[in-house]
Amino acid sequence: ESRAANASNKEINIQWYIPSLAKPSNDTETKVLLLYAYNTMPVKISNIKVFSSMSIFSGYLWIPLARVISLREQLSNLKQQVEMWMQNSKTLSSTSEPTCFLEESETSKRIPSKKPQMNVAKVHLDEKTEEMAKRCLSEVKALLSVVPALSLPLTEIPFDVTLQSIASLEDMFDPASGCIITEESLFNWIISLFH
Repeated sequence: ESRAANASNKEINIQWYIPSLAKPSNDTETKVLLLYAYNTMPVKISNIKVFSSMSIFSGYLWIPLARVISLREQLSNLKQQVEMWMQNSKTLSSTSEPTCFLEESETSKRIPSKKPQMNVAKVHLDEKTEEMAKRCLSEVKALLSVVPALSLPLTEIPFDVTLQSIASLEDMFDPASGCIITEESLFNWIISLFH
């Protein structure tokens, strides 16, 4: 009973395992283990001894640590770009009166207090940020695809870009921790890569 689990919605749970630094001499690069589990329907497990479900899936992938670290840095940069793009969009849409500087200053003072509540509004990116997103997401696709050799670079972004979705991806590729992803379009795209 103490190990029972509940998921009221569809979600992906990501955990990382970093094995001992001691590795066989024939190993050319350090790899980390990405462990994932997801449910496609709400789940309530009250007895783990008798539970079986067709809506719960799990698996693992060995991924080169250097590529995970590089991708996380790229996703961090992308998140900053999205934040700047959103801030610039708000500034452009505000009035152009002289008091605009004060309003902008007030807005920037309030941002840290709002940080825990990520923005889930869809963001329309400029061309440069969109290309940056496509490069990051192509790398995500290459790392998570069952057959990486067949993973072609993306020509369009496969889910709704929100600040929350980019932050979730950044958290997903942090080998020091795990994350839970619930955003519908991001969830669907990631599980499509696991198949």
